[in-house]
Amino acid sequence: MTRATTVRAVLAAAVLLVSALITLTMSPRLGLDLQGGTRMVLQATDSATTKADRESTDRTLEVLRRRIDSLGVAEPTLTRSGEDRIIVELPDVQDPRKAAEVIGRTAQLSFHAVQGPGTEQKQGKAAGLTLPDEEGRPLALGPARLTGAGVKDAGASFDAQQGAGWTVALDFHKGAGRDWTRLTGQAACHPAQDERRRVAIVLDDQVISSPQVAPSVGCNVGLPSGSTQITGSFGADEARDLALLIKGGALPLPVEIVEQRTVGPTLGAAAIDASARAALIGAAATALFITFVYRLFGALAAVALAAYGVVSYAALVALGVTLTLPGLAGFVLAIGMAVDANVLVFERAREEYAERSGRSLRSAMTAGFRNAWSAVADSNVTTLIAAGLLFFLGSGPVKGFGVTLAIGVLASMFSALVIARALTEIASRSRFVGDYRGVNGIARPGRVRTWLARRDPQLFRSPRRWLLISTALITVAVLGIVVRGVNLGVEFTGGRLVEYSTSRPVDVETARTVLAAAGFGDAEVTTAGAGDLSVRTGDLDNHEEHALRAVLAEEGGQTTKVRDELIGPSLGDELRRNALIALAVAVLVQLAYLAVRFRWTFALASVAALVHDVVLLVGAFAWLGRTVDGIFLAALLTVIGYSVNDSVVVFDRVRELWAKARRESVTTIANRAVLQTVPRTVNTGMGALFILAALAVLGGDSLADFALALLIGICVGTYSSVLTAVPVALTLERSSKTPPPARKRAPGRTSGAGAKRRDPRDNGARV
Repeated sequence: MTRATTVRAVLAAAVLLVSALITLTMSPRLGLDLQGGTRMVLQATDSATTKADRESTDRTLEVLRRRIDSLGVAEPTLTRSGEDRIIVELPDVQDPRKAAEVIGRTAQLSFHAVQGPGTEQKQGKAAGLTLPDEEGRPLALGPARLTGAGVKDAGASFDAQQGAGWTVALDFHKGAGRDWTRLTGQAACHPAQDERRRVAIVLDDQVISSPQVAPSVGCNVGLPSGSTQITGSFGADEARDLALLIKGGALPLPVEIVEQRTVGPTLGAAAIDASARAALIGAAATALFITFVYRLFGALAAVALAAYGVVSYAALVALGVTLTLPGLAGFVLAIGMAVDANVLVFERAREEYAERSGRSLRSAMTAGFRNAWSAVADSNVTTLIAAGLLFFLGSGPVKGFGVTLAIGVLASMFSALVIARALTEIASRSRFVGDYRGVNGIARPGRVRTWLARRDPQLFRSPRRWLLISTALITVAVLGIVVRGVNLGVEFTGGRLVEYSTSRPVDVETARTVLAAAGFGDAEVTTAGAGDLSVRTGDLDNHEEHALRAVLAEEGGQTTKVRDELIGPSLGDELRRNALIALAVAVLVQLAYLAVRFRWTFALASVAALVHDVVLLVGAFAWLGRTVDGIFLAALLTVIGYSVNDSVVVFDRVRELWAKARRESVTTIANRAVLQTVPRTVNTGMGALFILAALAVLGGDSLADFALALLIGICVGTYSSVLTAVPVALTLERSSKTPPPARKRAPGRTSGAGAKRRDPRDNGARV
């Protein structure tokens, strides 16, 4: 083996060993949509005294963390998003009502001196505040003497000896303790049963307790910190919640729930099982296909594909990436796309072997890797751009898909350029593999290539014909968008979408009737999967959702919530705006990259094909009545990357052939380039289609629309990269004055005045 092959083999073995160790010893971090639980996005808003900025939001987050820890939720996650949002993830929490009440309340706790019986006329005056006590009698209160921020600890306990029932004991910080002693000492100066001997404890402008200071407390002596109890008509839950709120402290900022997602654990487990089956079946079909097409080298690529799966999974686990449902689908999809680099190399190696008689299999493979590098790099960069846009402009699970896709792209390049290359270089040195053409799969041209070479179709004799077909397809898609309309999901419109599973079947019409009778007349009821019901409404809080579920339970028996999505209207507008920004940025960034790497005519043609694919995919979903949501956006940006990927491969070949034959017409060059790259396009597309078909059939309802969007997108993208992008480029080239691309000089060769003249007797051979 050469030194380079040895280095690649050692590096591949080391990475695989580490990846296998990580896979066996570490567990993946599952998102809530896979393990079940509730995810909330809280929007902090300005208060009268505090602006909602990064610092105050961080303080609010810490208060929320203490409250949620007191709830006893296992492994909760709280992170700040942007300047003024907080993301709360609560695993295994299926009913978020209590959590929402506890973490969302501002809990402005304050302690006031009672100035006597109050009247309604005094309320709101500068002298003080008038609020009803526990029994509804108005009390005139003085200004707040201390707040809940001074409370060090609070605990609920049952006082059986004194017969006071459930009480909340308070312990103050040192400075606040002195204020408490002073407050109770001043109240103790008034006679027993006098209203002024009471101290009012106010929570969110409600008097929760106004106890009398005990007769044993002397005037100006007061109660020491640690011996204070709040008494009242508390139940056990009320006392515990009050203690939790007081102990958690007051929120520096008011917060509002703008997004809430709840997923049942059974749905997540079913999605994992379905995705695993789809991955195994799709990967097996892809491996068999490339083995059939490329024989031994295809089998080696299948081995590298399995290694890619291990390396990619280990990278996800080691980096602590949260694996979401779209991310899981992205991991499965990347398996099919990982074959692309191998197919590019093998097709270039076939060309090298066929064009130069007498060339060894090893040198053909080396040339294949060298010549395919440009197309591999460019096509993967465009996919990484799409993944980056998903991460920075997406939200929730879509971000996970972007991270997974990016890791998959990088791992696939390592698999193809290191692992697969090491295996094929070792195999190509074998005399047996080199001598038997039917074994190696490279020494013979493929059937598609042979058929195209024999027929030699002139595809671009009339480029406008293909442009008319593309225009007709776009017209049909636009008609679907205008006539049928785009069915935007709750994520883009705001509202609530809940899926229920009932023990007894309930038809849609019956569900609509009973919900309308119960006051939920705006509820849209549809079927979701195997007999489940999907209910979509406008503004619906957690208590109303609980009442809606109870209505369905009367008809369907035991009713279980499978999935719950709540998106506030302001967030829906923002997500819809971000989706449009993501599409616009994707188009502009791809245009800029392609303009740098290729001619401006090629860049515009690729972007035209990209826009063509976006319109057709949205139009197809409009005609089919499918939901356009964040998962669809992830599929759409992936299709953009795939479409540009295909166009890059075609135009890379056009550039290469045109540089070698600058006097030939660009139409002839383009036709030849397309015919040479069609085998790669077909074989790569087949690998992705196997995976997507498995996801569509086995992935369940959660992944059906995602797989369908990618299936349509890949078919449309394959068509447009050849029969839309190339005709557009040929049309633009007619008015372009840019000269043909220059031919790359061979390494180590000079030309011009400085070139060394070779002795005519020297044939160039060296030993």
